[in-house]
Amino acid sequence: MGLGAAAGGILRGAARGSLPSLWPRPVRVRFAPSPTGFLHLGGLRTALYNYLFAKKHQGTFILRLEDTDQSRVVPGAAEGIEDMLEWAGIPPEESPRQGGPAAPYQQSQRLDLYWEAVELLLEKGAAYRCFCTSQRLELLKKEALQSQQTPRYDNRCRHLSPKQVAEKVSQGADSVVRFRLEESVEPFCDLIYGWNRHVVASIEGDPVILKSDGFPTYHLANVVDDHLMGISHVLRGMEWLVSTSKHLLLYRAFDWEPPQFGHLPLLLNRDGSKLSKRQGDIFVERLAQDGYLPEVLLDSVTNCGSGFADNRMGRTLKELIKEFDVSRIERHSALLDLEKFSEFNRIHLMRRVEDELLREELVAELQTAVEQAYGGQLADREVLEKSYVQQVLLLRKGHISRLKDLVSAKYAFLWIRPSVPHEELQTISAEADRIGRLVLGLLERQVAALTTEELSKDLRRLQEQISGTPYSGMMKLLRLALSGQPEGPSVAEMMVSLGPREASMRIQRALCG
Repeated sequence: MGLGAAAGGILRGAARGSLPSLWPRPVRVRFAPSPTGFLHLGGLRTALYNYLFAKKHQGTFILRLEDTDQSRVVPGAAEGIEDMLEWAGIPPEESPRQGGPAAPYQQSQRLDLYWEAVELLLEKGAAYRCFCTSQRLELLKKEALQSQQTPRYDNRCRHLSPKQVAEKVSQGADSVVRFRLEESVEPFCDLIYGWNRHVVASIEGDPVILKSDGFPTYHLANVVDDHLMGISHVLRGMEWLVSTSKHLLLYRAFDWEPPQFGHLPLLLNRDGSKLSKRQGDIFVERLAQDGYLPEVLLDSVTNCGSGFADNRMGRTLKELIKEFDVSRIERHSALLDLEKFSEFNRIHLMRRVEDELLREELVAELQTAVEQAYGGQLADREVLEKSYVQQVLLLRKGHISRLKDLVSAKYAFLWIRPSVPHEELQTISAEADRIGRLVLGLLERQVAALTTEELSKDLRRLQEQISGTPYSGMMKLLRLALSGQPEGPSVAEMMVSLGPREASMRIQRALCG
């Protein structure tokens, strides 16, 4: 198994006494996912709460990858997780990519540290080698299930003498290392769930801390890493709450001061079902591709998960940091309503449009999106000019949920200027020229911001001056002049979306065509 001094003796000082953390106790928190796939909303929420806690207390946010189960590691997942944290605006200050004083930040690269830690526990008698075969363990499990009992290891190898262990090792027998659980478990105060105590030795057998392949289990690796990385607070999913007493026993065996623990309630679907990795819409990368803004995801997962004096839509990251209070995190599960994402995005997109600097970025993004969607159809490339694209954003703010909505078929008329023969307008109404002049006069008088409601009323009143053309015929004529299409949004909505100048230009072109 290669146990020994390969780690350079970093842990050796703890064998006979207390080993202090490598840092004093400033706030240092970590997000420690397994790189088994894309980052999903549950993981993002855990990362975000750690980030908010760190920034609230002028601390450090660390990304550590727990990849000790090599059979489940997905190539590229580690890089993808860090990419998505950076995209979301909550980048770690120490990580596999960033490096840092506690490097490496990937558990598969820290095996020497775990081996030395196990050697210390073996020397103390706090751990022992287990030679039970997988067949025997499976038999124990079947017998327990047949007796309607919870399967547990019977601690058989705990009682092997040093001589028996040496004989089995000399014979080349495969083994794992188990931690010797104790009945005396002290209660701990969880930051969210309050006082807890789980006497794990009475309900389960001694846990494996080092597997036969030389890789540690979560129980050992997270304790060793949290200590050596100076982690002051552990905010993790509540599924680990019952294991915390076990981890505290490990801290006691090493004579280390444990961090403070806080366990986050589950994040569930609105109907109370678990978020499933088969749900494509829970992955951060998928939501980013679908046009959702980073701040939308952060706002959404905190809005449903408490931690604040009130729940309101539209918080920025700066506001989240300022208002966050870990003591306000409630114990019940957080229900995530994915259907509300569009409304969250509408609010945050509107805020970006109203910000001059952020609007510049949106203009560039929209220009690229229009080019990609309609590049071959853009006979008149004036629609890509900054002033026009910016006008579209300002006129449509609050009406769209995502920037990509503006390049959907519904809004194709914004970018494709029609070429409509004058004769075609006259086949709809012999009064085409008169209608055009009246509408142009109406648009000239629109000095204030156009609204669909007011413009609809104005068009109704204008039609009363045209005796030979019904209202439906007038709308068909104007829609054709504005978009070149017989169907689409209402004429009033088109005019508002285009703005008076662009709408007037299109009508003039049609009258002259």
